Amino acid sequence: MPDAPRTLTHRRRMLILAICCMSLLIVSLDNTVLNVALPSMAKDFDATLSGMQWTIDAYTLVLAALLMLAGSTADRIGRRKVFQIGLVVFTAASVACSLAPSLETLVAFRMVQAVGGSMLNPVAMSIITNTFTDPRERARAIGVWGGVVGISMAAGPLVGGVLVDSVGWRSIFWINLPVGLAALLLTIRYVPESRAPKARRPDPVGQILVIALLGSLTYAIIEAPEAGWTSARIISCTVVAVAALAGILLYEPRRAEPLIDLRFFRSAPFSGATVIAVCGFAALGGFLFLSTLYLQDVRGLDALHAGLWMLPMAAMTLVCAPLSGRLVGNRGPRLPLLVAGTMMTVSGVLFAAFDAETSNVTLFIGYVLFGIGFGFVNAPITNTAVSGMPRAQAGVAAAVASTSRQIGQTLGVAVIGAVLASGVAGSSYAHSFVAAGRACWWIIAGCGLAVLVLGALTSGRWARETARRTAERLEEPADAAAARAAAGS
Repeated sequence: MPDAPRTLTHRRRMLILAICCMSLLIVSLDNTVLNVALPSMAKDFDATLSGMQWTIDAYTLVLAALLMLAGSTADRIGRRKVFQIGLVVFTAASVACSLAPSLETLVAFRMVQAVGGSMLNPVAMSIITNTFTDPRERARAIGVWGGVVGISMAAGPLVGGVLVDSVGWRSIFWINLPVGLAALLLTIRYVPESRAPKARRPDPVGQILVIALLGSLTYAIIEAPEAGWTSARIISCTVVAVAALAGILLYEPRRAEPLIDLRFFRSAPFSGATVIAVCGFAALGGFLFLSTLYLQDVRGLDALHAGLWMLPMAAMTLVCAPLSGRLVGNRGPRLPLLVAGTMMTVSGVLFAAFDAETSNVTLFIGYVLFGIGFGFVNAPITNTAVSGMPRAQAGVAAAVASTSRQIGQTLGVAVIGAVLASGVAGSSYAHSFVAAGRACWWIIAGCGLAVLVLGALTSGRWARETARRTAERLEEPADAAAARAAAGS
């Protein structure tokens, strides 16, 4: 019999948390390391700006499309089993990425890597949720989880810079091999198997609609600057995206066990956390993309020195993420969200209105402020998404939160890249970058403002009451919910 969470010793629970954090480390590290390596990869493959966007977005897009499927599948067939499969696929695909002979094959292997990654973070979060059943202990565990993102941000630029300058960009994928294998062996030995009490049935139609929505929308945004916003390709993709969204809204509520349970969004904190995740990670994706290109292509820095410049942002994330987790556990999500929104907004305005990147002092301050903001935003997102929800649906709730992050990062890179490409088209790249990037920084500031406003609106007494009512409805038997819905109509 698998170990029940309440029978696990404190030491065993800490070990399980560490194993889950190892999976987060390789997934997060992969993205931060890759950003530093983008200019070197572009030179080797003679890639365009859109080609560089696809090396990031091909991964985050597939990840976003499959996270909810992975979460519900893990709840059904076993979280440890799915977690182990994810580690194997992710590690093997990392090796394949290091051997890619062209940009197209690299993008393809990145997509396979994302298939494995989709089985890691949401499933690991579900394992943590079921291991740490006390709300305060869970909040602290999630704070540690968020701190690992800070570690990956701090280590990523430096590790990536050293590897790219000394060995080459292909070596950035090698670091996943020892960590992935160690996590796999420890999972087999120490992580107990767990499942949801009631298995959820697959929803292939819902899954196809999600893939169609995210894929067509991302393709349209990335390729529009080159193809033209009114081209047949872009218009067709837009139509597909709108039709897929309409299909999700009409089809999913009719299913007894949908891929996306739209009832979750009746909870104001959950809905707020979802949108905050999209905005916060869109800001992060755009911030890293812009910073990497500016530092290396405009300032002419090598990968290592570019990584050193990004270290203040990463260090503040590392410091603030555990602090945010403690604040969430002791005082709730409101204060961390307000701090996060304020810092991210001020950082974006500093770059947009005052060209912070043109001065070393203001560049440093802008990076520090953004690092503080992002450090505070992650823990309240995760905690709000899973708290108050029935434990039986922990995997799906955690997957929705993780999906929102990946959607945000995908859209951030796509939108910022498209705006930047439109601004530098037909002119000198280095000379027009700052002016073209100004609109991008305003978008990032707008994302920070959205975090601030939504954090204030969805963390009060009214919002908590909607979360309580939503949890009660989610725990209702299916026949009772159907009878109440019929009575209401």
